[in-house]
Amino acid sequence: MVSRQFKLADYKTDVHNDWCPGCGDFAILNSIQMALADLQIERHRAVIFSGIGCSGKTPHYVNVYGIHTLHGRVLPFAIGAKLANPSLEVIAVGGDGDGYGIGAGHFVNAGRRNVDLTYIVFNNAVYGLTKGQASPTLKLGMKTKSLPKPNINQGINPVMMALAAGYTFIARAYAYDVKHLKDIIVKAIRHKGLALVDVLQPCPTYNDIYTKEWFSGLDRVDPASGRAMPRIYKLEEQGYDPVVHSLDDEDELNAKIMQAIIKSREWGDRIPVGIFYQNEHIPVYEERIGSRIPDYMSNPPALQRIDDGNGNPYADISRLLNEFRASTV
Repeated sequence: MVSRQFKLADYKTDVHNDWCPGCGDFAILNSIQMALADLQIERHRAVIFSGIGCSGKTPHYVNVYGIHTLHGRVLPFAIGAKLANPSLEVIAVGGDGDGYGIGAGHFVNAGRRNVDLTYIVFNNAVYGLTKGQASPTLKLGMKTKSLPKPNINQGINPVMMALAAGYTFIARAYAYDVKHLKDIIVKAIRHKGLALVDVLQPCPTYNDIYTKEWFSGLDRVDPASGRAMPRIYKLEEQGYDPVVHSLDDEDELNAKIMQAIIKSREWGDRIPVGIFYQNEHIPVYEERIGSRIPDYMSNPPALQRIDDGNGNPYADISRLLNEFRASTV
């Protein structure tokens, strides 16, 4: 029996995309759909969760299972689904405010568990849906068009935060380089463990600093050639190796973490994208559960019967119901 070959169109819905013209969300959406097609993931085996914000609409546009959840709570929902049914390919998406602001506690806690799923953050340094307030990734002193005064808070470094939390795959990509972003998402999904893809995503409506022109270097020209000098460069083209190759080599592990920190701090004239860190030697949470519950992987919660086949539930809640039964006396 020949299995079906899925096309890119199979992962698209008929729902109208209503993001602002020129928004980087379109490119991220296209990259996710292309990655699913490249991997030939069956649609009933994939599920996308989103939080609140412009990026929250993403599940509406991808023809797989999708759940639009609560502000800052996308990771608990996604983790719950993966642990209930480990055979699912789970992708969580959300904005930088959603994930690094109100959801920061869940972001850190998820790293401790290392559940095998992919988290894609649409990072535009503003709260686009609520009219451009400074998000956690906007640098100190920056003033976008919606801010009456420069940002008074220090901007966070998502790569360093993910490293400290325990993420085992940490990457950054640029929304308008769709092919490279798609390749990064493919690698993130294939990675065994918790993967973060932080996507630099220009917001043409509210962020007039980190624009497509700024990332492309159109505001500065090489005097010798007369050409723009792009700020974005790819780590892999510089011979950068993010992979932890040995489980037992503590020196290598420390060196890989330190080089990721150093590269993540580059910003301004040169901005690296690519995989900063990857370590598949850390056991995923599903394996940790399986070591305590032997039949967990073969019989996870989502596959367990909750009745006897005749509609009679296994759980007996009659005692609980009796406690709350209204008295007729």
